[in-house]
Amino acid sequence: MLLYKDIIKEENLDLRKKSAPVELPISKDDLETLSKLDEYLWNSYDDEMLEKYNIRPGVGLAAPQIDVLKQMFVIIAYDEEGEFHHYCVINPKIISHSEELTYLEGGEGCLSVDREVKGLVHRPKKIKALVHLYDFETNELTKTTLKLEGYIAVVFQHEYDHLYGKLFFDRINKENPFFIPENSHPVILKKEDSSDSDKKN
Repeated sequence: MLLYKDIIKEENLDLRKKSAPVELPISKDDLETLSKLDEYLWNSYDDEMLEKYNIRPGVGLAAPQIDVLKQMFVIIAYDEEGEFHHYCVINPKIISHSEELTYLEGGEGCLSVDREVKGLVHRPKKIKALVHLYDFETNELTKTTLKLEGYIAVVFQHEYDHLYGKLFFDRINKENPFFIPENSHPVILKKEDSSDSDKKN
């Protein structure tokens, strides 16, 4: 079982390396890695597990964050409308994105960045990505196209960056961290779902 201490932090240079595609059909080792990422995020929604194991909650976790340089990540999160999203993603490729941008008003956080970073990260509001999705209930791998927008698109892009050695603060405007372009508007999460914005990627 993954614990927070098992997640490598920003000073580890492996986080800056580019990840390799996962060979398909997926191997037992790669499936085990994906399962660990999935389990950690499920535990993020269990208050008892959070307290017992001192787990820092998250909505997304990528394989490079546990020092496995493979193109895999998992997302477990609620969107602005309160709809639940669960994706076990393998070999993703963003194939298009909107000109309109969006951002989290409180800024982004990351399980690999154990400090507060002030500033806004502007990302495309809508994306289309070609992915392989793994389903642990059916043990099936499906190739599909995901069309995401708003909060879930932000989370997806944050995890996608990890596969290419990028951290969220690389995208903050260095001269003016709180600059807001004309084509960027904030993600508006419902109050009951706002706790998700406090969770890290």
